Order: sequence, then structure tokens, then C-alpha cells
Amino acid sequence: MSARNSKSFVLALLLAVVASISLPSIPAFAQQPSGSATQPAQTAPPNRATGHSAVQAGSNGTFTFRTSVSEVVLYATVIDSHQKLVTSLTSQDFSVYENNVLQKISSLSQQDVPVSMGILVDNSGSMAGKRAAVNRAAIDLVRASNPQDEAFIVNFSDEAYLDQDFSSNVGLLEKGLSHIDSAGGTALYDAVIAAADHLAKHAQHPKQVILIITDGEDNSSGTTLAQTVRRVQDLNGPIVYSIGLLYDEPNGQGGRQARKALQTLSDETGGIAFFPKNLDHVDAIAGEVARDIRHQYIIGYHPTQPISQGGYRAIRLDAKAKGLGKLTVRTRAGYFANPSTTPSVPPNAAPAHP
Repeated sequence: MSARNSKSFVLALLLAVVASISLPSIPAFAQQPSGSATQPAQTAPPNRATGHSAVQAGSNGTFTFRTSVSEVVLYATVIDSHQKLVTSLTSQDFSVYENNVLQKISSLSQQDVPVSMGILVDNSGSMAGKRAAVNRAAIDLVRASNPQDEAFIVNFSDEAYLDQDFSSNVGLLEKGLSHIDSAGGTALYDAVIAAADHLAKHAQHPKQVILIITDGEDNSSGTTLAQTVRRVQDLNGPIVYSIGLLYDEPNGQGGRQARKALQTLSDETGGIAFFPKNLDHVDAIAGEVARDIRHQYIIGYHPTQPISQGGYRAIRLDAKAKGLGKLTVRTRAGYFANPSTTPSVPPNAAPAHP
């Protein structure tokens, strides 16, 4: 068993224990004082939190939805030994395993579908001198994304504030990022859960992403790392990308704990955790995240174990193709089977070969 698979197995056992424990309360966004930049929450579109819809590209550039609760969807990134994106694979090149049982791939596509994204930026006191560079990188990511993407801005310290709700307007997103207090602690886990719930209830697109930018360890949340991962997986929720600005204390206890948390959140959801050596690298990382999001495979399969049986399902996705050498695949490590939240794959995805 590889080191990464071993870590995933241990976390799966931990999540199984957490599964029987209810969260003390689902963290929500705090309310800003009157006159602040906080945007009101939108009304939830019908069925978008229930997993009854999947994206379908129309000929006029619009996207509609279809119903299915038995098909599991994986968003996967494939890179070669030179860390280059591989975008030419077919369904025959992939093997997907659920709880170590080989599954039959029912559909596959490789397309730049719109994304709903939450951008979560640490607003604690230690971020005061970093926010200008971080804000520029976040906006550059938005500009490099699909024009039909939507994003919201969360600034978090010991509480999380929704300072701009879903928008594709760069000016509004910049305004949301400009709400800087740089004070208080770091309630990262609570912010992630609140953002994942907001995506589940209000996102326009099934493909969902959270980007976290922080420089420290969570010290203010009412929830734990395991509960946070469980909540995201229970929602069949977003891919988490993390940028840890931990270079001020690379070997300190807080830095190690923060790195572990960000790595776990990203690994378990199919994202990447980045740990730049200084602020100069943040903008390039934002561009890499945008490219990663826009060049993913969408793979669907009907699990041999019915969704109705529930439980945690570990996922492994492998890829091999002649002439491409060793390929590395990133996708979520697993999910909690729940008929009401299992998303389906786009109907315009190419059917898999028999």
C-alpha cells in the first residue's frame, strides 16, 4: 500500500467514526454590521442541493440539467512524469475502483464546463501584509477561468463573512476582497463547511470548487478537520485547492499542523495543496489552479454496490496509455453514499466503450 493510500485508509477509518457523530451545529456565515459589503444569500435553485441535476452543454452556449441519482461523477486531473497535463485519454485508458472493486465506466468527457467557486481568504491578523498580493492572485484566477464561471468571496478570521455572493463580475469580486480587517484568529474549518453548504444550496453549476488562501493553523473553529472532510464528502461537495503561506514558520508546530490540514482537505477532494516559498509565487499558483480546473476529465459510473446501501466508499482512479509513461491521476478519495446528494455526470459526455 502506498503512503498516500495508507493515509487515505486511516482517514477513512476516522471518518467512519465521525459519521456516527453529529456536528454540534452546521457553521454558517456571520453577519456583517449594517452597511458592510456582505451580500444577502440567494434563494436556492430547485433540486441543486439534492443531486438530482447534472450539467448539459447546449448548442447556444447555455447549460441545462438532467436527473439521476445512481451515477457517481468524478472530476479527474491527469499529469505525466513531467508534470504536464494529459488531455487525450479515452475511457479505455482509465480504471476506477470503489472499495477495491473494479467499476464499469459509463461515460467520459474532457471539456471546460462552467464552475461555481468559493474563494476563501484568511483575514486574521497575520495576513495584514499579504492581502494585496493575495487579492491580485485571486482576481487573476477569476480572469483566467471560464467566462461562465461564478464565484463568491469569503473573508474569514475567527468568523467567516460572505463579502460577495455569486457573481461573474470582476469588479464586484474585487470589492468583496477589499473588505480587510486582518484581525482575530483563524476559523478555517468552519469557513470551509459554510462555503460547501452555500455551494450545495445556491450554486448554478454542478462542478464546484473551493480555493483556500491562508497563512496559519485553525485555532478558532467549533468543528474539526475530520468533521470538515466528512461534511464536504457527505455533500459530494467541492474540489478543494489550498495555498498555504506558511513560509514564516516552515518547521514550527503550527506550520506543520496547518500544512497537514490543507494537504488533507485537498487530497481527499481531488485538489492540490500549494506551499509557496514567498508571496511572489502566489500569482503563478493561481494560474495553475485555473488551468487545472479547466482541463479535467468528467467520468461517470454506476457503482456495483447500490447507493441506497449508504456508507463510505473509497475511490481509486488509475490511468495507463501507450507511449505516455507513468501517469498520475487526482480525484476525490471517496464519498458517503447518499441518494439525495450523489451528483450525476453530464449527459453529453461520451459513452464509454463496451
